[in-house]
Amino acid sequence: MATRELPMVASRNFLGGAFSFKRDQLGFLAGGIREHGDLFQFRPLGLPMVMVNHPDHIRHVLVDHDDRYDKDASLFRIVRPVLRDGLIAITDKKRWRRQRTMMAPHFTPRTVRNFAPNMTDETLLMLRRWEARPEPEAPLNVTDEIGQLALRIVNRSLFSADVSAAAMAFERAFSDANDLLGAFFRLPFPPLTWPTVRRRKLRAAIGAMDDFISGVLQQRLNSTEQEPADLLTLLMHSVDDDGHEMDLEQLHHDVLNLCIGAFETTTNALSWSLYLLARHPEAEKTFHAEIDSILADRVPTFDDLPELPYTRMVIDETLRIYSPAYMTMRRAMVDDEIAGYRIPANSNVLINSFLLHRHADFWSDPDAFIPERFLPERVAERPKHAYVPFGSGPRVCIGKHFALTELVMALATIGRTHRLVLGEGAPAVEPEPLITLHPRGGVRLQAVRRFQD
Repeated sequence: MATRELPMVASRNFLGGAFSFKRDQLGFLAGGIREHGDLFQFRPLGLPMVMVNHPDHIRHVLVDHDDRYDKDASLFRIVRPVLRDGLIAITDKKRWRRQRTMMAPHFTPRTVRNFAPNMTDETLLMLRRWEARPEPEAPLNVTDEIGQLALRIVNRSLFSADVSAAAMAFERAFSDANDLLGAFFRLPFPPLTWPTVRRRKLRAAIGAMDDFISGVLQQRLNSTEQEPADLLTLLMHSVDDDGHEMDLEQLHHDVLNLCIGAFETTTNALSWSLYLLARHPEAEKTFHAEIDSILADRVPTFDDLPELPYTRMVIDETLRIYSPAYMTMRRAMVDDEIAGYRIPANSNVLINSFLLHRHADFWSDPDAFIPERFLPERVAERPKHAYVPFGSGPRVCIGKHFALTELVMALATIGRTHRLVLGEGAPAVEPEPLITLHPRGGVRLQAVRRFQD
């Protein structure tokens, strides 16, 4: 059978739907799915985009035929000014394989275990700061609080350091970069090289992040003290198959990628988890019952993770509904075929997990928060690639084990002593699709102690 041409989203003007995509990216793509199904194309400003929204298609691109696709796609070209040749965005497959081989041993569950105390220690310090406020039950901007927590955890795990003031500048700089790059992705014009006010702001944000990483690396290189047992030490002494270590530029790029990845995943996923529990009291009761049964009055440890299945299901269901890394993209290196449709070479193949994770063929009542979807028997009923919050295939997120451990440990530590409660008449929080998926305006909740001293 001859291959068919992909259906095209109709455009009312020569811009290929660019303004519709910019105005409501998720709505635009959802409309394409309703009209054309799980495979279609559109061309914002002439860029060839192919949307794939079925587990079989995603497995084809990310796993079975990943040799036909690379990351030299529009999304990664846009974020490359920030991420450079770090592990997330690097396009050269040979260089990527070398970096991944050097770094992978430091992100296994066995290694992540060593950093679990950082996660609970910093969460406890955050809770104490909440209690020490003049009005401890006043509403909190939970997203800001969790952002600071995430940075403190990554600072301790990567650098064995409390660099809070500098880290807050990093957080502000990344937030600016995310806003600017997210807007540019939705309407990639004018080019990033044009000296507009927004481009100057982007360059300043990138410079602030670089200064943060450079300062930490330089301090470590100049130190005469014994090297601490942190991730930076492990990375500095990583070697490739030929026994060569990373050069300083590569180390800088990879450390920057790890800081951004760890900060973004935790900030957004944990904020959304607390918000969803606050909106679903029955799920919150089940979560607290598990925490009380397993932990009683002690802080969770890494060994408790298998004993907290419902807490993990809360995290998994949050990542289904609001995956922080809600989109990824590949470039078709050659002409290909998916489900009988031709995928032209140089097409940007877009995977949007926000929509995939709501696919009615695989998720009943897809907008509802139901952690029990992730009971083992229900997971076994679904195609593996119906759920890809960390991607899949060779380039699955290297920090997956770290992120899941951190999310469960932090959520359990918070839930052990506190409830996060919605204020009376609080409006629903809407997702904001930038380069990552943010809660628009932040999640605001009231922290209430579960037990009185």
